[in-house]
Amino acid sequence: MNNSQATLDWQDGQPFSVTYGDVYFSRDSGLEETRHVFLVQNHLQQRWQKLQTDQFTIAETGFGTGLNFLCAWQLWNECTPPAARLNFVSTEKYPLSLADLKQALSLWPQLAEQRGQLLAQYCWLAPGWHRLVFEQGRVILTLLIGDARDTLPQLRASVDAWFLDGFAPAKNPEMWQQALFDQMARLSHANTSFATFTSAGEVRRGLQVAGFNVKKVAGFGRKREMLRGQFTRQAGHVQSKQREVAVVIGGGIAGTATAHALAQRGWQVTLIERHPELAQEASGNPVGILYPRLAGQDIALSRLALAGYLHTLRLLQRLGLSAPDSDSCGLLQLAFDARESIRCQAVAARGLPPEVVRLVEAAEASTIAGIKLTCGGLYFPAASWVNPPALCQALASHDNIKLLTSTNALKLQRNGDGWQVWDVETALVGAPVVIIAGANDTASFPQSAHLPLESVRGQITLVPMTEASQRLRAIVCTDGYVSPQRNGLHCLGATFSPGDLSKEISRHDHAKNLAMLRGLSPELYGCFDDHFDNRALQGRVAMRCATPDYLPMAGLVLDAEALKATPPRHTSDPSTLPRLDGLYVNTGHGSKGLINAPLCAEILASAICGGPAPVDSKLLAALDPNRFILRGMGLKRLIGGVTIG
Repeated sequence: MNNSQATLDWQDGQPFSVTYGDVYFSRDSGLEETRHVFLVQNHLQQRWQKLQTDQFTIAETGFGTGLNFLCAWQLWNECTPPAARLNFVSTEKYPLSLADLKQALSLWPQLAEQRGQLLAQYCWLAPGWHRLVFEQGRVILTLLIGDARDTLPQLRASVDAWFLDGFAPAKNPEMWQQALFDQMARLSHANTSFATFTSAGEVRRGLQVAGFNVKKVAGFGRKREMLRGQFTRQAGHVQSKQREVAVVIGGGIAGTATAHALAQRGWQVTLIERHPELAQEASGNPVGILYPRLAGQDIALSRLALAGYLHTLRLLQRLGLSAPDSDSCGLLQLAFDARESIRCQAVAARGLPPEVVRLVEAAEASTIAGIKLTCGGLYFPAASWVNPPALCQALASHDNIKLLTSTNALKLQRNGDGWQVWDVETALVGAPVVIIAGANDTASFPQSAHLPLESVRGQITLVPMTEASQRLRAIVCTDGYVSPQRNGLHCLGATFSPGDLSKEISRHDHAKNLAMLRGLSPELYGCFDDHFDNRALQGRVAMRCATPDYLPMAGLVLDAEALKATPPRHTSDPSTLPRLDGLYVNTGHGSKGLINAPLCAEILASAICGGPAPVDSKLLAALDPNRFILRGMGLKRLIGGVTIG
């Protein structure tokens, strides 16, 4: 069992926490308790019927069975217009298993519609941040799996109402500390309310110290009193409605995912692609492999890999891509040498849920793959391959997206409070927000020319399947990969050649990919004819876009000229740095576009729309496109300060 999972004892059909020795909800009526404590005391029905903004954010301590979330979701649908969006952020140290959650929520058939949608996405809950999207973006759940003392300080959000839940202070004193109330204050504004089932004196006093007005009111059932109140200090910001128009430049995975994330939030998006069709550059390979390369320790690259992988899995689930465009066949990362064996063991020791990754020996790996393998490694049962052009098409097929193909976006000009996108002589379109997602073409715009991007050549090899090679049932990778057949072809790849700008197919690179296949599985290599040189091998070359630290760039762009002309002090407030307001980038994904670009798109959409970030603030800083210029000026402390624009 996942070592961070909740341990339950079922008493009279209701869940009881073994860890905390406490119930998850009232034995009399958990549903009515939630409605009384959190919905009524936060005055949600009245506030939502008079909603002046296009979104509302609830933050909760203790997701538990998800009952509070489902009740809020149900009320939201009853009270608000279709275009309004609910952001629900919840922390949970010990998440319930899917089976336990299903059993707990079966108590309330009134919530069947919302319950079914939650259960469909409630999976792969490794420690970290998870974004679950429902009803085409109308309801967004951000689950922070971990200790609230660690997760809340890393949250970027503007909260409108708090559900202060979790087990009773006497049972869970570690959570009910002043640090929690101070974080609530940091994330609140003058109209932020809170409600909690407890009336404990230390909770009341802690909230008052943090700046909340606190009132005792009648509790639910056997609980005589509870607390509710409102933040009394001006902090954070209240999201106001803005002109929801944007332009995205680039029709690959990064561009289409960004356009899709904004379109789901009701934005009208113009997507510009210079080729006649989408996905003609690095996103045009017939097969893309979806898997994370994890590390044994908590570093930004590994954290991004896991978060991006799980985000794209859920995205594919929502889009409904299936054969011949996608297949969740699973993936094996082989421990093919001593170094890889150590890494695989370290990853396995992290205690991630087995539905995310687990260690397998050579015999089991061979059974999973359908071919003989000489070593074991890490098995990702949910990993898949996908046809990137089909994914891009699915992402761009939204009513709020206008696609302009065969259109060259060559320059950007300020136009009042917004931007105009030009070709050689003509203004193509204007918008207050522009996102450059054109990979290496990002450097062609003066505003983003300072970003250190490198073109890296990669070549795949497509090998016709044989009767024997059809046995391959899973993706297998070492320092390269081989996929099960798609349309009669196995995909091998890919080479990595920085500085090589040739787009011609190279026999030398074919030989590299075939040598990789032979080392990966001599048996699979032997499934093909012995005369590869006589075979007319197919392939494809693409230019990836990489950064010096192999992390992508996602965020608002600073004005590099103004920054250099008037260098700020290292003690400056990041909000005073010269920004190119409304100009963002989503680029530098290298060979990991499938797992990184959609999550970066969600990061940007959340920042642009003023919603909660889908990743922690440290990872936001690691992705800041301005990190290189700031670091070069000795301003490392300011990195990440302008990610939300």
